[in-house]
Amino acid sequence: MYSKITSEIKVTVLPEYDAKNSFPSDNRFVFRYNITIENLSTHPVQILKRQWLIYDVGFGFTEVNGDGVIGLTPEIAIGEEFKYFSNVMIRSGVGNMTGKYYCINTETGEPIEIEIPKFNLMAQVLSN
Repeated sequence: MYSKITSEIKVTVLPEYDAKNSFPSDNRFVFRYNITIENLSTHPVQILKRQWLIYDVGFGFTEVNGDGVIGLTPEIAIGEEFKYFSNVMIRSGVGNMTGKYYCINTETGEPIEIEIPKFNLMAQVLSN
């Protein structure tokens, strides 16, 4: 598990190798990552955009940008959390991800940039 607090917003990531949907012989390694975003601040926030930097050993970096998360732009009240999961496919079976959420304080409209902790991706089939 990986966690980071930025501007009183805590992001926790739990990555898992998805053996059922991976095909190592085709250089297709799938990972599921579970995200929890906790609002520890004194104001509500809304996630507007995300940016991911995916590193695949031997294949380099890929940047992914988009609106919200999983098709939503959730508002997270004071003391509340938002959970979701998503997937990523890499070709080498070894890599990492990091990123940012671009949010706003819904009371003041102030922009807030939240860091997503860097987390490792390692297919168990390669570590045996």
